[in-house]
Order: sequence, then structure tokens, then C-alpha cells
Amino acid sequence: MDLFRESSREAIMAVEKIGDLLPEGLWANVLSLTSPKDACRLSAVASTFSDASLSDSVWKRFLPSDYREILARADGDPSFIERFQSRKDLYLHLCDHYVLLDSRRMAFSLEKTSGKKCLMLSARELYICWGDTPQYWQWNSIPESRFPEVAELLEVCWLEIKGKINLNILSPSTNYAAYLIFTTTPDAHGFGFFPAEGYLLLNNQETEKRLWYLNPEDRSPGINRIRSFRNPILRRIGIQADSNVDDGDSNVGKPKKRDDGWMEVELGEYFVGSDEDGEMEMLLREINGGKWKKGLVIEGIEIRPKEKKP
Repeated sequence: MDLFRESSREAIMAVEKIGDLLPEGLWANVLSLTSPKDACRLSAVASTFSDASLSDSVWKRFLPSDYREILARADGDPSFIERFQSRKDLYLHLCDHYVLLDSRRMAFSLEKTSGKKCLMLSARELYICWGDTPQYWQWNSIPESRFPEVAELLEVCWLEIKGKINLNILSPSTNYAAYLIFTTTPDAHGFGFFPAEGYLLLNNQETEKRLWYLNPEDRSPGINRIRSFRNPILRRIGIQADSNVDDGDSNVGKPKKRDDGWMEVELGEYFVGSDEDGEMEMLLREINGGKWKKGLVIEGIEIRPKEKKP
């Protein structure tokens, strides 16, 4: 271990000596060819890299190529970029804060280690079945949300939520996943009888479906689930309840608690190619059980990079 530390110190000293002989711009160019994570690591071990890492030329390369066009859509602040003294400050702000775009119906941020784009569609930007019917859904403003409004489910037996996004706005050559962001009210019920299905739709092809109990505390024994499927509304529109219900829940997930206090479930994932265009549709549905449901509060759908499994 001591030998390794000594070798590391010698390597750092060698870099420092070379750095005194070469222009700072060259080192800035070297750093710009790495990643934000690696640039921060290198700047912490050698003053040569530390000085170069402050250069705007480095952080412009780490920002998305269309960052100016995106941030020009910042809500109420067309000169948003000019608030920051350096591109590094701008980059770090975008990693730690969502910026609201398009009349506060979309939010934009960056994934910290890679600089890849993260986007969130507000509930108002989604299609929610019966969402404009006050009998079934109501729209509220709450301080916990980054958006002006969230959608609260009053009561439906047909739960269907859809969002759409153009692939060309996402970072190329990146694996993305879409997540429904929501919470539940204290009186939420009706979600323990049948799992909701989440999936993506691209070129009329569905991704593998994810199954979720949106409110795990609302779980009921299988026999009660089967008895609840006798819904006359569903029978009238031609949907038959499946009484052959498997009570095994090994393939059904539970929502994950987020650091911001909301919950999330993954709808699906997709690898965006280098020059890929087209539209990705993101869906969550629970339309088979016929059970009346209440108490979901929808903030939106988030699309962010996800490490691709080998």
C-alpha cells in the first residue's frame, strides 16, 4: 500500500511539472474529453487540472449541445443563463435543480455524473382518462410539487395515464427509463385488488410490462379481489373480469420512496440511439379489476438516464 501511495505521489508530481510547461488551454481541452465525474476527480489531485477545470470551454462540452435553446424556454426568465458567472456554475445548478419550461408544464435538469438530460412532464402535460371531469379528478396546487398543479384522483374504476415525448429532445446514445411520480392521500383505496401495468410504446411495439401495487398498504386477500370484479360498468363496455387470479405477488413491485418525498414506479426503459427520432409513449393502466379507486396524487412522469444492465 505504501508503495502504491508513493507511486501515486510521483505521478501527480510529474503531471504538475509537465503542466508548468504546457498552456492551460491544452489541459482544459484534455479535461473536456473526459466526463464531469472524471474532471472533478482530476481537479482534486493536481493543481494543473484544478485550474483548467474552471474553464468555460470544459463545461460547455459537458452541457447538452442544445442547452441554450432549452433554457430559452425557461418560465418567465429568457435570460436564465446570464444569471451564472461560469458554465460550471450553470452545470452544477442544473444537476441540483429542475428548471421549469413551457409555461411550467415541463421540467429540465441534468444527471450529475454524465450531464445527460432529465425531463419531467407535469400532470397537465399528460393524458389522464376522465381527467377533465370534476366528478372523478380534481386539480390542486400544493407546495410539495414543483409544478403549479397536480391531479388528485377522487374515484374511478378505469385508471389510465399516458405521456408522450419526442426522442430527439433526449440525450443520444443513452438508456432511459420513465417513472410515474405520485403520492397517495390518507384515504386512498382500491389499489390492492389488481396490479397496475406500466409500459412504453414505440413504433406500435410495447416494451415489457411492469406490474405495480400503487398503494401496498391497500392489499387484500385474493378471494376478495375476485369477488370485487363483478362491475356492471365494465360488463356493459365488454370487459370481462379475470377470475383466475394468481395470488403470487413475486412479479409485482412496490413504489419507491424518493428523496423529494414523492413516490415512483418505473413504466419501462428504452435505449435512445445516436440519431433517433420519433415519439415515445409512456403508459400506466389498471382497467381489468373493475374496483373503484381513490387517492392517487399525480405530479407527472419523469424520464431520466438509467444504467443499462449487461
